[in-house]
Amino acid sequence: MGNPWLFPKSGENLSAFERNGIYLNGGDQVFHDMSFLSGADSNGDGRCVVATDLNGDGMVELLVRQAGGGPLLIYENLFPMQSWLKLSFKGTKSNATGVGVKVACTIGDRVIRRENYPIVNFLSQKPAVVELGLGNAEVIETLEIRWPSGHVQVFSDVNINQHLIIEEAIEETTARVSGTGL
Repeated sequence: MGNPWLFPKSGENLSAFERNGIYLNGGDQVFHDMSFLSGADSNGDGRCVVATDLNGDGMVELLVRQAGGGPLLIYENLFPMQSWLKLSFKGTKSNATGVGVKVACTIGDRVIRRENYPIVNFLSQKPAVVELGLGNAEVIETLEIRWPSGHVQVFSDVNINQHLIIEEAIEETTARVSGTGL
């Protein structure tokens, strides 16, 4: 069968009955299995997961879509609040939503890198935004934006816990950042 979403009608199942899992990055290449504690160990036939901030608190939630028409599962992020930054893009020379923008966020000796690429995995897509978890950071020392056009913008001493809309600058004097702090 070519379309796995039609499997329930055929009486077939793609699942090998393995449970879904979620792992917490403990640093130093150590990951802790949080599947049972988080409730994410559903035995559904999960085929895609999207991580995005659904409730506007800066913490990403997980949406899990199951093959065969099972329920859409939404897992709210209940971890302790940490610093964050959400970035949206307005391209002028590049594409309108900044798909392909590369971000480098420097906090102390740490650099967090992300790319605005909203296609996540099997039959799924997230909003064209970049969401950064910043731990206990109080300010972002430098925020570097590399546009698909090749233009680079660098911002210094960026405040945390806000949603910024970054407009691609054609010249350095036209760079604009607007945001809403929470």
